[in-house]
Amino acid sequence: MKKLSVGLLALLPIFGFAQRNSETVSLNDGWFFSQTGKNSWYEAQVPGSVQQELVRHQILPDPFYGTNEKLVQWVEDENWDFKKSFTVSSEQLSYDDALIFFEGLDTQADVFLNGTRILRSENMFVGHKISVKSILREGENSLYIRFYSPVQSLMPARLTAGYDYPAGNDHREEKLSIYNRKAPYQFGWDWGIRIAQMGIWKPVSLVFYDKVRIDDLYVKQQSVTEEKATIENVVDLISVADGAVSATVTVEYGTAGETVKSVSKEVILHPGGNTVSIGLQIPHPRRWMPTGWGEQHLYEFTATVSIDNKVVSSKSERIGLRSVRLVQEPDEHGRSFYFVVNGIPFFAKGANYIPGEIFISQQDNEYYEKLFDNIEAANMNFVRVWGGGIYENDEFYRQADERGILVWQDFIFGCVPYPSDDWFLANVKEEIVYNIKRLRNRASLAFWCGNNEVEEGLQHWGWEKQYPAEIHKSWLGGYDKLFRSLIPDLVREYDGTRSYIHGSPYDSNWGNPETFASSDVHDWGLWYGHLPFERMADRLPRFASEFGFQSFPEMKTIRSFAPEDQWSLESEVMKVHQKASTGNSLIKKYMEMYYHEPRNFEDFVYIGLVMQGNGMEESVEAMRRGRPYCMGALYWQINDDWPVVSWSSIDYYGNWKAQHYRMRDVLAPLALGVELKDNRLNYYTLSDYLTDRNNLQLTVQVVDFNRGVVKEFREKVDAKANSSQVVKSFNASELVPEEERASRMIRAWLSDSSGKRVSTRDYFFHWPNKLNLPETKVETSVKYADGKYTVTLRSKKLAKDVYVEIPVMGARFSDNFVDLIPGEKRVIEITSPLLKASEKSPVTVKHIRETY
Repeated sequence: MKKLSVGLLALLPIFGFAQRNSETVSLNDGWFFSQTGKNSWYEAQVPGSVQQELVRHQILPDPFYGTNEKLVQWVEDENWDFKKSFTVSSEQLSYDDALIFFEGLDTQADVFLNGTRILRSENMFVGHKISVKSILREGENSLYIRFYSPVQSLMPARLTAGYDYPAGNDHREEKLSIYNRKAPYQFGWDWGIRIAQMGIWKPVSLVFYDKVRIDDLYVKQQSVTEEKATIENVVDLISVADGAVSATVTVEYGTAGETVKSVSKEVILHPGGNTVSIGLQIPHPRRWMPTGWGEQHLYEFTATVSIDNKVVSSKSERIGLRSVRLVQEPDEHGRSFYFVVNGIPFFAKGANYIPGEIFISQQDNEYYEKLFDNIEAANMNFVRVWGGGIYENDEFYRQADERGILVWQDFIFGCVPYPSDDWFLANVKEEIVYNIKRLRNRASLAFWCGNNEVEEGLQHWGWEKQYPAEIHKSWLGGYDKLFRSLIPDLVREYDGTRSYIHGSPYDSNWGNPETFASSDVHDWGLWYGHLPFERMADRLPRFASEFGFQSFPEMKTIRSFAPEDQWSLESEVMKVHQKASTGNSLIKKYMEMYYHEPRNFEDFVYIGLVMQGNGMEESVEAMRRGRPYCMGALYWQINDDWPVVSWSSIDYYGNWKAQHYRMRDVLAPLALGVELKDNRLNYYTLSDYLTDRNNLQLTVQVVDFNRGVVKEFREKVDAKANSSQVVKSFNASELVPEEERASRMIRAWLSDSSGKRVSTRDYFFHWPNKLNLPETKVETSVKYADGKYTVTLRSKKLAKDVYVEIPVMGARFSDNFVDLIPGEKRVIEITSPLLKASEKSPVTVKHIRETY
């Protein structure tokens, strides 16, 4: 046992001995690409894709602008070649072995090195390590990759199947996405552009090493409690020695400021693969806690292998010790569906996440930092990685680990039945094993889910009426083979610590609310079912894993892809940027239910943003009020992968829609909720804290739209830990008589013992088309500084949903879409490195009454 800072653990392999250990060379630079047979070579950035590079070289137009999407489709029907050369020294060739690591090839490809085919790629989601020592030569070496069209290469599968799968999100007549093990969303979705790519989408490296390398370290958490963590360290090693060798495998572990400890095991390593298991126990571990519950403690685990007392290989992992399990147990309602974290029931607050770029390699570390800034800013503690995208990059999970955000991980299957032949299942098996092993050490990874909506489609989308009975039967059998047999068996074997369900939704359907009592739910009664927002409170699920409502992005985003003569719902450009077949008509229908007809397209866009935000707030708050029956609200969706009309709460350029502000408020660790029921106005505390919050003050004001505050009530209340409860109830008729409700609102807030506001909740008795909103002018003043504009707002009368706009993409607002009551002063700060005091970028303000 020794005292050592955790940060020095990674240096042990370098300074622990005098001889060389290993050498890693990046092979990302120096690539060129060409259409097969054209011999017109262009410099290529790796990681990347063919289409991304063609846009960069201005051979393809900007696919986001206008109707350019159709101009990029020809690329997917062609084959494309990549090549590079690199040098290897005699010293490098003296290592015992060398391997090339392709972390991701998209997707069908043959790889050649110095005249030898070293790899046939068939799966975007699998990394490949190929031993190439015997093929390398001193001096110049040549790599060549031929990528095959993801459409044409698998066209024979479609032709011999005799039918097209019901892949409605595959935006091409021939449905080939189903046979490809690549990101499904590249083929299009009901929010997505179609760019079915080819290329080297993850890094490439060349590794030289001697004797033995540690291929994988799994810190398997067999049990974690407050008293003790029981760990099995599973170390996979590759030996390139000619025969058996004696070695010592050591695991060191510790967290910042603690004494580093170690356990060792003497082993005999045989040529090829070896697995060594070393157990240990940590008394009173410093547990990793979700955001809002405590610190995200991370231990450093380092495995080393020594031969003749010299370290020859090492591997480190940052590990958060915690327990997470899904509880599905019969109860008086049906069957529960909730997560328990470190022994405590956990209300999941968050969203569904799709890949944030159609060109995935643009998702760099800065992208992920901004993404998780937005997740944290909205008070989320859970995010679902949806099954139509990708297994996310390592930086995604690192950010989640460090910030305490739990991750629901779908395997990448969605919305369509899949083949189940032996070849397809073998391809999938390699994918599943690779990604379980890649992700299983992540503290944030809470849960595995087999797919998105595949069984729902098989049971409820009418496929049995569109296809012969024997085909539909084969799909049902294939579902069982893939999602009820192969994948759960692999989860048990290669993870063994996390819960798994075969699909989401688990066994419910939004068209049958009676099934909501026993499962997670994708409730599309709102939106596709045309249900009013207020109906969502009457159909609470046990766990809402999908639900949402569309809006256009704000006008500055629309200006980025559409000229002014295309600013109409039925223009060609708007149709291209609205992928849901009934999307615009549904937005319009709901708007007619709740708002006055807007005067123009720009007002329509603004009102749509307000409607999405306020309507979704109502739905999510009802779910929080409904605990412990309902224990999760993951709305669809947080982000976009291009500028588009969608369900997102943040548009492609990072602009928060009204929905994201509303989610921030309603998902606060301690939020104030309100419900009008049986003529009672009930105020709730919605708390995720693990301790009671006592001596709070609830202030309730009745506000006349023209005169301001006319009544005020104050009362001391307590917020019970980790629960939702009514803390004050009013007779609504006594508070605001029926005849006054079109001209009055309720503003209420919670304050702590120091007088600081904790949560504010405005309540209107009617939607805007039934309110007597006054005409008023919002007085605006702006203080300009580099990086920050400070906007002060005042109004003599109520200005509802005041929207402050600035023509700077991704600027952050301290608040927006606010209700400004008579005489109130509201200060909003706008921050962005692009803001300059000297430029005085125009700040404009709009409110609901100005749109009709």
